[in-house]
Order: sequence, then C-alpha cells, then structure tokens
Amino acid sequence: MNLESNKNNRPSFSSRSGFLFSTLGVAIGTGNIWRFPRILAQNGGHLGSGAFLISWLLFLFIWSIPLIIAEYALGRKSRSGAIGTFTSLTGKKKAWMGGFIAFVSAGITFYYAVVVGWCFFYFFKMLTGPLPVSSNEAFSIWNSFQSSAWPSVFHAAALMLGIGAIWKGVSSIEKLNSRMIPILLGILFLALVHTLTLPSSFIGIKYLFTPEWIQLMDAQIWLEALTQNAWDTGAGWGLLLTYATYMDKQQPIVKNALITGTGNNIVSLIAGIVIFGSVFSILKTDMGMSQPEILNVLRSSGPASTGLTLIWIPQLFAKMEFGPLFAILFFFGLSIAGFSSLISMLELQTRILIDRGVTRRFALLLVGVICFLLGIPSAHSLTFFANQDFVWGIALVISGSFIAYAAVSCGCPTLRNEEILMNNLDIKLGAYWDVLIKYFVPLGAIILLFWWFLLSATTYTANESFDPFKPYSIMTCLFQWSIAFFLLNYFNQRLGKTAFRQDEE
Repeated sequence: MNLESNKNNRPSFSSRSGFLFSTLGVAIGTGNIWRFPRILAQNGGHLGSGAFLISWLLFLFIWSIPLIIAEYALGRKSRSGAIGTFTSLTGKKKAWMGGFIAFVSAGITFYYAVVVGWCFFYFFKMLTGPLPVSSNEAFSIWNSFQSSAWPSVFHAAALMLGIGAIWKGVSSIEKLNSRMIPILLGILFLALVHTLTLPSSFIGIKYLFTPEWIQLMDAQIWLEALTQNAWDTGAGWGLLLTYATYMDKQQPIVKNALITGTGNNIVSLIAGIVIFGSVFSILKTDMGMSQPEILNVLRSSGPASTGLTLIWIPQLFAKMEFGPLFAILFFFGLSIAGFSSLISMLELQTRILIDRGVTRRFALLLVGVICFLLGIPSAHSLTFFANQDFVWGIALVISGSFIAYAAVSCGCPTLRNEEILMNNLDIKLGAYWDVLIKYFVPLGAIILLFWWFLLSATTYTANESFDPFKPYSIMTCLFQWSIAFFLLNYFNQRLGKTAFRQDEE
C-alpha cells in the first residue's frame, strides 16, 4: 500500500474510504449490538423505550458529533495521541487531562476485551454445536461458560489477535476495517430482514419506539442516554483523535463526523430492532408471556442485562429456516464489531507510549500484558464487570468535557478556520459549533452529573450512595476517578515530556 505522509513524515490512511471504514470500526462495536439493547431494556418504561431514544438521538447532534469534529480537528492538528495533544495544544500543565482520557479508555479496554472474548466464544459455539431451542438451554450455555476458565482464555485470545492486527500500524488497521465493516453491515441487514418476518416481532418494535414522556423528567435517563451515545460513537474516548493523527489535510472533517455519528446510530437502532423484535416474538408466540413478563425477562438477563444479546439471539435463529447458518454469521459479525473497536482502543494506548519514545513492538506487548492482567477480574466476576462499565462509562462525560476544553484552548474559531473550513467541499461549520463546544458540553456535563448525584443520593441508591464497594454507588465512581486524578496530577510533569517518536511501518 502506498501511504501518503503528513508533514512529520508520519504514515496516514491511503484513502478517505479507508479512513471512514476505520472510524466506523471505532464507532460500530459491541456497544451497538450488545450494550445498546441492554441499556434500552434497563431504561425502558412500562409503555416503551422511546423517551430514552429521544434523549439519545438529541445527544448525538448536540454532544457526540460536535465532539467527533473536535477530536478529528485536534488529532490532525497535533499529530499525536491524547496526552501529546494536550501537551502541545494546551500546555504541559494540562497533560493530565489527556492522561485522564487515556485512563478512561484503558479502563473500558480492560473489560471490553472480555466482551470481545464472549463474542469469540459464541461464534465458535454456534460453529460447532446445536442452537439452544429454549431459554433454559441458552441460560445453561451462558452460566456454564461464566463459571469456567474460558472467559480468561478468550479474553487473552482477543487481546493477542488485536495486538497482531495493529502490529504494523495504520496500514494494517485500514486493510482490516475496509474488509470487516462491509461484512458486518451485510450480516446485520440480513438479521433485520429475518426479524421483521417473525410473528409478534412488531410488538417488540412498537415498544422500542413508544415514548413514556414522564421519563424525560428523570436525570438517570438523560445520563444513560448521554453515556450510551458517547459509548456508541466513541465521542470523548480519544480513539477518533488517535485515528485523526493519520488523517491527511484533504479529508472533510464535518462530513466524516456526520457519517461516523449517524452511521453508528443507525446500526444501534438496527441492533435494537433485531433484539427486541426477536425476544418479543419468541416469548409471546412460543411461551405465551404477557408484555410485563417479557420486560422482566429483558431486564434480568444477567447483571444489567449482560446476557441479553448472547442468550436470546441464538433462540431467534433456532426458529428460523437456515438458522444455524445465520447464527454463525451473526456472531461472526458481532465478533467483527467488537474486534474493530478493540483494535482502536489498543492503538490509543500504544500511540501514547510511542509518543513517549517507546518502539511500537514493545508498546504493543506492554499494552497487551497490562490489559490482560487488569481484565481478569471482569472476566470472572459479572458484578465487577458491571461496576467497571458503570464507572468508566459515566467518566466518558468528563472525558468529553476535556476534549471540549482542548478545542477551546486552541480557540474554536481558529480551529475551525485552520482545520475544518479549509476544505471547500466540506459542510461549512458555523459558529454554533463554537457555542456547543465552549458552553454546552462543559456546562451540560456539570449539570447532568450534579443532577444525577443528587437524585442518586436521595432516591436511586440512597442507602448505599457513599459506600465505595457498592457497584452502582456515587462513591464507587468518585473513589475510582479520584485515584486516576491523583496519579495523573502526581506524574503530570513526566506526562508532559512527550518524545513524539516516529512510528514504524
């Protein structure tokens, strides 16, 4: 592959399509197919999940896409990872902010690799064994897997394959995503078509899109919607910023951000339709359950509905013609989705170490070992797993605020003129973006977090809000975040000494 080089002689994506497939690989992952349906199930009302969808879609346009634009502009301008970006664009004293973004991404990577391992396991299970034809069989597969050593084995396999996939840098990332993402989209489309043909599936789809308006007065709905949208799109993670360091100056930033954000949310909606349609069809048609009973099942499929996709999708395909083939394809697609996002997370951590003067090979090995060791607790304790998903998912709100701070420090009008408006074929981004980045993102984050803290302390988790060892308490968030802030501030001076090593291809 003939790679174009930027002004620092750094390799870059060879084409816009290669870049877009790679960024869609960041955005489209298990967050769409595994996490989104379970968050919908947890936050749906008696009438439907439409209120959550409304807030989720709103945050796409006023939070995620503006932040994606900022990440693309900042990454291309700095040509370095999260820490290097803050060091070069906001000053060495603010290097800890980039460090926090990397810390949050790393915290998610530790348990995300476990999820990718789950996907690999189910792909091989569908490939080598019969499909479960009942809920008892499906739960038995899930429970047997969780009680064995296999979660760690597949966790390690996911990391080893991920490290191998990005061993050669951006060229291998581009090649992989250019092949994997079209396959994934094709598989999802087939799953959608089959779901729409199932009896009673439209009852589940109707529930999915029906709003219960009173829920919009609930702070938790808004926080979960914002967190999920950040989780979905990759906004605020620093992942897209990292890929943008390999973006050439001819790329239209605004158009790319719109494709990344809206394309991701469309995939999430398709996944939601497939899961809700299949579960309602199976439980109503075959088992005669009422809607309240079905909703109870949706919300109790493992801690925080962890097993929702893994338990119900095999049963969907068991009742289809050519079901085993479609099950294999679906879990192959799910594995692709998770893997494409995992390699971007590994690349973020690797890019930071390379910026500090470490060779790519040593950085990859170090990242792989640390991610494996720190992911073991999540692999064998679903309670610990759910806690980490809760703590670092909410922390994405803070990370997004830090991305906005970096853009404001550069000067939003300056960043627009120098990095965004330079392409005459791009959408002309107006000053409204400056307002969203400068005021809405930081103030919205503060208001939403404070609102949620207040209601959690008085209503949601009133009896355990200040116990750091309770998985969904306020204090567990504050305790773990404070450790990150303390370490990053303590080592801030060292973080600011970034070497900006030339990457090897």
